[in-house]
Amino acid sequence: MNIKYYLAVDIGASSGRHILSWIEDGKIKYEEIHRFYNGMDDEGGHKVWDTGRLFEEILTGMKKCHEMGKAPASMGIDTWGVDYVLLDKNDNIIGSTYAYRDSRTDGMDDELYKIISEKDLYARTGIQKAIFNTIYQLMACKTKEPENLEKAESLLMIPDYLHFLLTGVKRQEYTNATTTQLVNPETNEWDIELIEKLGFPKKLFGKLSMPGTEVGDLSKEIQEKVGFNCKVILPATHDTGAAVMSVPNTSEDVLYISSGTWSLFGCELEKANTSETARSANFTNEGGYDHRYRFLKNIMGLWMIQSVKKEFEAGYNYTSGDGCSDNAEAADYSFANLCARAEKETIDSIVDANSELFLAPKSMIRAIQDECYRTGQPVPVTPWEISRVIYRSLAACYKQAAEEIEEITGKHFDSINIVGGGSNAEYLNKLTAGATGKTIYAGPSEATAIGNIGAQMLSDRTFADLNAFRQCVFSSFGVKEFK
Repeated sequence: MNIKYYLAVDIGASSGRHILSWIEDGKIKYEEIHRFYNGMDDEGGHKVWDTGRLFEEILTGMKKCHEMGKAPASMGIDTWGVDYVLLDKNDNIIGSTYAYRDSRTDGMDDELYKIISEKDLYARTGIQKAIFNTIYQLMACKTKEPENLEKAESLLMIPDYLHFLLTGVKRQEYTNATTTQLVNPETNEWDIELIEKLGFPKKLFGKLSMPGTEVGDLSKEIQEKVGFNCKVILPATHDTGAAVMSVPNTSEDVLYISSGTWSLFGCELEKANTSETARSANFTNEGGYDHRYRFLKNIMGLWMIQSVKKEFEAGYNYTSGDGCSDNAEAADYSFANLCARAEKETIDSIVDANSELFLAPKSMIRAIQDECYRTGQPVPVTPWEISRVIYRSLAACYKQAAEEIEEITGKHFDSINIVGGGSNAEYLNKLTAGATGKTIYAGPSEATAIGNIGAQMLSDRTFADLNAFRQCVFSSFGVKEFK
């Protein structure tokens, strides 16, 4: 049987994976071909990305496809949002490729608001304030490294740059571009007037391309390295945009949580909501497939549990905070066990999971303990107590976000569809159902990669439209239900 394969390269803040997919008996099938580490490096006191290392991992996974005799017909790359590279006239990266958790943006909101107020900026872009947004990163560049902006001939978001390395073709993809806080939600193009007002070079911002757009063939050099040629197709290159494409419920009365390092909680709107009410509640209007708007709130998400897991595994002495636990190697700190053991604990402390206290603390464990102490609540000590506090805190944030969405949109939502890796956290799913009073549908867990594949299949006319693709996702993977 002649099978047509589609390759999704899905890169998150902590890992990347190559997912190869195809249609079989009317259902979407997939297999993981390659998985690799990703993480921020420390360089000169800054947090940065090693794009060279990432690209080598992309090529490694592509070579494995060839070795397996499963060369894809097309491929696409998605990553997190907001981060970018600046290229000079020779297409070399200028300066460092900063990571969004780097502190160089501290105070850049005050600098930016000297030019345009926070209120006016939201009314103009519909994007929630987050100090790591590209707009603040570029303000930091303009303020601290102006020579880099002066030398720059191109600006590419991280997946745009990786696509460029594969093809030699530069395209700026729409969904990721909206995370810059520099796109006009009425025109769905760069807000050039705003860009010039802020003093950013106009030449860096070209025509935006939608998910499903063909970038081009692999360059001859890349073909020789990986052993095949294929089309490079733009997915929704922002991972949340890809994940939301695969939400398997086509009803308008469903909320979604794209649950990974971040929890992205929201609904889909046909038109951006740039009201003052939405701004005050810190909701964002990110661009989605077919110019749908992802009206959502960023919640800290599994970053907190990922961080404490690393500390436990490294031997953090959670009773004193200054040494190694004697039984660190013997304990099971898998996500599944942390979740299961947390459910058996009784501590009821809750922290604001969306607080900047938990964005990049030196120790996530200590940050949680200190905040519980500061607010007069019982302080968690064991890994299982700390995990329980995290899961309960996330559920409380979900409840608040659901109430805010219903108030702002005037709609009632009966259910929440959780997609991504967090859909496997059954204790968190139960807590969310209890906190919100809504039915929880959990799955698929590989939502981002499946959504990436969906854009490629839609481009290839495998499906008539997004709803047809979503129906196939539901029939292919199903969901678990929690009430």
